[in-house]
Parts: sequence; C-alpha cells; structure tokens
Amino acid sequence: MDTILLAKSLVMGIVEGLTEFLPVSSTGHLILAGDLLHFLSKEKRDIYEIFIQLGAMLAVVWEYRAKIAATLVGAAESGSQRRLLVGIVLAFIPAAVFGLLLGKPIKAYLFAPVPVALAFILGGVVILWAEKRQHRIRVQEVDKMSLADMFKIGLLQCLALIPGTSRSGATIIGGLFLGFSRKAATEFSFFLGIPTLGAAALYSLFKVRNDLTIDDASIFAVGFVAAFISAFFTIRALLRFIANHTFIVFAWYRIAFGGLVLVTAWTGLVDWTV
Repeated sequence: MDTILLAKSLVMGIVEGLTEFLPVSSTGHLILAGDLLHFLSKEKRDIYEIFIQLGAMLAVVWEYRAKIAATLVGAAESGSQRRLLVGIVLAFIPAAVFGLLLGKPIKAYLFAPVPVALAFILGGVVILWAEKRQHRIRVQEVDKMSLADMFKIGLLQCLALIPGTSRSGATIIGGLFLGFSRKAATEFSFFLGIPTLGAAALYSLFKVRNDLTIDDASIFAVGFVAAFISAFFTIRALLRFIANHTFIVFAWYRIAFGGLVLVTAWTGLVDWTV
C-alpha cells in the first residue's frame, strides 16, 4: 500500500469536501490540487474526482435526511413538498442535457489551471456585484419557491460546466439575483446537488467501470470518506455563516486565489500543466 498516494488522496478528499458546497468551485480546486500533487494520471484522476463527489453529496443527504424523507413521503399529495421534488427534477434537466452535449469539448479545452484561474476571478467579480446591489427578498424559504424559480436555477447551474465557475456559486448567487434569501438559495443549491452530483458520478463511473481495478479501492475509499466528513462540517458551518454574513469573503478569496495562480504561471514559479 502506497502511503504517499493515500496521503494525497486524503488531501484531495478534504479539498473536495471543503469546496463542493461553497461558491469557490470544487472542480477548480481539485484541478489545481491534483496538478500540484501530481496525483494519479489524468484519466484515473478524472474518475477519482467524480467518485469522491459522491462522498460530498452523501453529506447533504445525511444532514437533510429528515427533510428529504418528509419531502418524498409528502410528494404523494399535492402541496409544497411535491412542488419541491418536481422542481428539483426540472432544475436538474438542463445541466444533464448540456453536460452530455458539451462535456467532452469543455474537458478538452478548459480543464487546465489557467482557464480555471480566469473563471475564479470572473466569478469573484460577479459575487461582488451580486452583494453590492440592493437585495430584495421575495422568497424566504425553499418550500416557497415556484417551479419557474427552480427551473431558472437549473439553467444557471449549467454555467458550472465551466471549471472554476462553481456549481454552488452559480446556483446560490443566481438565487440572490432572483430574489431568494441566502438561506433559501443555499439550501436549494444543496438539494439540487444531490441528483446533479449523484447522476454525474454514477454515469461516469459506469462508462469507465472496466478501467477500475481492486488496487484503486483503498485510494478511492480514503478520498470518499474524507470528502464526506469535510463536506458534512462545511455544510453546517456555511449555514451558520450565512445567517449573519454575506458572500463577499468568498469573492475576494476567488479573486486573490485566481490571481495567484495566474502570477505563478506567468512568472514560472509553479510549473502548472497547461
């Protein structure tokens, strides 16, 4: 058993869990971290990153298990719970369609540190814009969202196909523009992540099932567990944070981090893979 490789897997899992549900782009961080750590081959790393997203997704399922169970049971009758369930399905469809159509060219041209850094900076500017404009809240709770509201968030989630944009950032900040409270926008982003991350992971793993071996099990397991645990605590911390704070700190983090990557790439201080 390669302890160095397991240690790298632990770091990658923590990175995934810490960033998946924050508006900072987990994919972007994984690309940068994997590049710095020289973690696995590109083909195997792509499979690994998809797999550990399942760990982060399951953290949401566990945190909201009572809400999810009540929604599934309540969806048998007409009402807010059925609307929420239908809305999540509607919101999931655009990303699924565009992901199938554009996934390959996006991976071929944009899954590299410099494009990711540029997306980091642009996303940070958008968050600053969203937070500095007057925020008029018309939807306080996720159960009050209309089907049209949820479908619009699904369209915005398609922006996250561009690495560095952030699925959480696109859906949460998009929710602010649409008039959702921070709590409602954040919780719907969590719920929408369940089918989005789950379907993407299972579909991708099915396609590459013959490329995996028993030797990969320990590496994948470490990353999966690390992603689950770190995502669980991140979800709880984020919900506490947004009760009294804006997302501006994440905007400046994105801009600073993206700028650092560009500077190190331009000066040659870090030999980023491009």
